[in-house]
Amino acid sequence: MALRNRKACAAYLAPLRKKNWFVYAKPPFAGPEAVLAYLARYTHRVAISNSRLVALDERGVTFRFKDYRRNGQARYRTMTLAPDEFIRRFLLHVLPKGFHRIRHYGLLATAACRVSIARARELLAAPMPSTETPVQHDDAGATDTVAEHRLSCPCCGGRMTIVETFERGGTPRGPPSPDAGVRTAMS
Repeated sequence: MALRNRKACAAYLAPLRKKNWFVYAKPPFAGPEAVLAYLARYTHRVAISNSRLVALDERGVTFRFKDYRRNGQARYRTMTLAPDEFIRRFLLHVLPKGFHRIRHYGLLATAACRVSIARARELLAAPMPSTETPVQHDDAGATDTVAEHRLSCPCCGGRMTIVETFERGGTPRGPPSPDAGVRTAMS
């Protein structure tokens, strides 16, 4: 195949990099839970664990797998593949050097995260977080800074950031209505 040559492959992809790409996304048929379940099977696991390997003999490699199209006990099955086919399928799950299994795209892309989130807040008419100087209290001469009041995540211990506050007895602002100033790439 001609695209095995690095320069030929780069030349083939060059016009695609200059093109404006627009993503068409629609809600998943089975809901977001099904998408999350699907992705969870791939993001934090090796292609196959040792516990699923059943046998290695002259016929090939036998392993257990779960057939998600079936229910009940029929869901758990075994398969035997020739060694070269088993290795080929296993290597389909090994990422090339320099690739990451999970990356942040869109609003959370590292290079433009701060600008993207600020723009999203602007479009949603959400108040921007204040960047005021440290708050001082007169009680017992203690001074507290905004940074000292940051909460930490109970799961990972990371710093939590307040994105919206509302008065006591008030309610949080709901999501925007579907037809509230939505613009498409065509307009």
